[in-house]
Amino acid sequence: MLLLSLGTGTNSEFYETYTAEEAAKWAIFRWMSVIQKMTNAASSYMTDYYLSTTFQALDSQNNYLRVQENALTVSTTAMDNATEANMKLLVQVGENLLKKQNSKEDPETNEEALKR
Repeated sequence: MLLLSLGTGTNSEFYETYTAEEAAKWAIFRWMSVIQKMTNAASSYMTDYYLSTTFQALDSQNNYLRVQENALTVSTTAMDNATEANMKLLVQVGENLLKKQNSKEDPETNEEALKR
């Protein structure tokens, strides 16, 4: 049995860094936007961490696979962008994810992991 965890993807905007000086000038809506992004990402990362750790503790790490793209553009991740061009781009992203290395420690690709 394989538990396949598919992420919806994140954009590189989430990986911004902020200084205290910048944050001190934010209005409430900017704070809400940043907190929402952090909360959504934290939920995803923590779920992956807990599942990965649990499967490792049960000596079943090969039964869990997380597939997630973290470098999408803002327009690509927009939920209302159903243009033909964006759909083709998302298909390409999915195909590239199959060829991507599963993890830093594991040289196996996602495609190879799905076939085992």
